[in-house]
Amino acid sequence: MDELKEVLSEETEVSAEIETIENEEAVAPSEEADVLVQGVMHERDMKKVSAKQRVVKILVQVGLYAFLGFMALVVLFPFYWMLISSVKSVDEYNMNPPTLFPQKFIFHNYVESFNAANLGTLFVNTVYVGVVSTLISLVITVLSAFAFARLEFKGKNVLFGFLLATMMIPGELFTITNYQTVNNFGWMNTYTVLIVPFLVSVFYIYLLKQNFMQIPNELYLAAKVDGTTDLKYLWKVMIPLALPTLISITILKMMGAWNTYVWPKLVANDEAHRLITNGLRAISFVDEADKPNIPVQMAAVAMVSAPLFMVFIFLRKYIMKGVSRSGIKG
Repeated sequence: MDELKEVLSEETEVSAEIETIENEEAVAPSEEADVLVQGVMHERDMKKVSAKQRVVKILVQVGLYAFLGFMALVVLFPFYWMLISSVKSVDEYNMNPPTLFPQKFIFHNYVESFNAANLGTLFVNTVYVGVVSTLISLVITVLSAFAFARLEFKGKNVLFGFLLATMMIPGELFTITNYQTVNNFGWMNTYTVLIVPFLVSVFYIYLLKQNFMQIPNELYLAAKVDGTTDLKYLWKVMIPLALPTLISITILKMMGAWNTYVWPKLVANDEAHRLITNGLRAISFVDEADKPNIPVQMAAVAMVSAPLFMVFIFLRKYIMKGVSRSGIKG
């Protein structure tokens, strides 16, 4: 009897296992179908999401370029108005509503403005002051930046900190003291008063020092082992490597000399030493009826602005490259 019971229980277990296997085989195809359907639906959802993302991206780019285009028009329109006004007649300029394009080009306005404002003398004075002040300032900036970047002397960091602190003081606060100083020296109405007071720029020293700090110090130590002097190492190694920053400093210094107005107005406002900015301000552009001749004045402004436009268009990459190199440590 016991043996019979064992045989029956084994048969029952075998039958149960067979039914389980049959049920699994029946369920498996339906599960695979469900998985396949879910995969297809997920793929469709991903395509819809990617399509929406592309649409949003295109709309964002269109809006961005539309905004940039609008801002470009806002910035460029004053220059466009200056150029078209410089070739208009006085009557056309005073028309209401104004014309957005000249009916007749009058290029003689440029000749008249050049003679009336004596732009030749103003250009020569400005270029002379700009070139001389830039060259001397470059020498001072290079030597100072090299001293703070490579030489070791007592109080170096404290002194450099004091120099940086002066950058927080507005330059207008020095105007009165500088005026009293140059007046006591007897420099009024000379080129010296236009050049000397602004030869040292803490910002340029800091900018070049940061660039010098990127050059590995091992080069300097190896040069000293070989017996190279500091000035020779500076001239042969550091200046060539820092040339983009030096070009940036040169351009910025020249632009500063070209645009300066308040200081020349105070200390050198005679006709022999006037610069471009205060020289134009001192000239009255009038026509035969003693009325303001705005087109001639616009022509003078256009000629004065042209060098700065050329500098920005052709040399802007050197400015950006020099400034960006000075902000990277490595």
